[in-house]
Amino acid sequence: MRITRVLGAALLALGLAAGPAAADSASPSPSASGDGGAPTQAGTSFRTATEIRQGQQATASGSTGDYLYWSFPADTGQRPTVRATVKLPAAHGAETWQIDVYDGLRRRQACQYGAASRTAEPGATSVELACVLRTVRGWSEPWANDPLPGTYYIRLTVVDLGSADLGKPVSADVRADSKDIGGPAAVDGSLGKPLVPGIAVKSEARGDGSRTAVLSSFGSDDGWSSGWSTDRWVWTAIGGVLAALAGIGGYALTRGSGRPSRIPPDA
Repeated sequence: MRITRVLGAALLALGLAAGPAAADSASPSPSASGDGGAPTQAGTSFRTATEIRQGQQATASGSTGDYLYWSFPADTGQRPTVRATVKLPAAHGAETWQIDVYDGLRRRQACQYGAASRTAEPGATSVELACVLRTVRGWSEPWANDPLPGTYYIRLTVVDLGSADLGKPVSADVRADSKDIGGPAAVDGSLGKPLVPGIAVKSEARGDGSRTAVLSSFGSDDGWSSGWSTDRWVWTAIGGVLAALAGIGGYALTRGSGRPSRIPPDA
């Protein structure tokens, strides 16, 4: 009976402690496409990349041979997925389209899986591409190429086509989403600043009429890498409580009922 009461009290305390931690670790949901209108054009370089929010469907028109650029923010614990659909002209030959994703330092990030490059056969009306990146880490060694929080750039272009198809009009739909991985991908340490290069700035008007540069107009509502708690804290607390309960239970089972009967009482 005593062990049952101890177990019940410990589990109740664990539930009260783990509830707020789990709520604090939840990341904000991606912004909907209706928040400010989806972009209808793309940039032509890293400097002029069009900013899009996660969960926002962006469209753009161009010509085969153009480089189309977009950018989006990704924070710690997220696994970004970039999808693109290219609508091709009615008559064309075989052509290969490719989507590349770069981080804030313009390092090309390898796709964990997905068809980042695909060939459209003659007569195909569209081609679909996808790239699932690795989980964004909060910290990494300087020599590593791990994805870190900050701005990510999307580049869409054709890499192989016949000369007769060069310059034909095309249109593209691009969307970036993220899955919150959480504790399984958490690492110790954090990045001092997100990888948002200073050259990728946008001008913002001040109250006195002057203008100042801001690093990024998109980001997490609570700031970059907001929230220090992850699922690992919850499971660590659960493991510590279970170990304590195991020790209490072992002691209660092995201590016996008191003084052995074979030992005479003290005089």
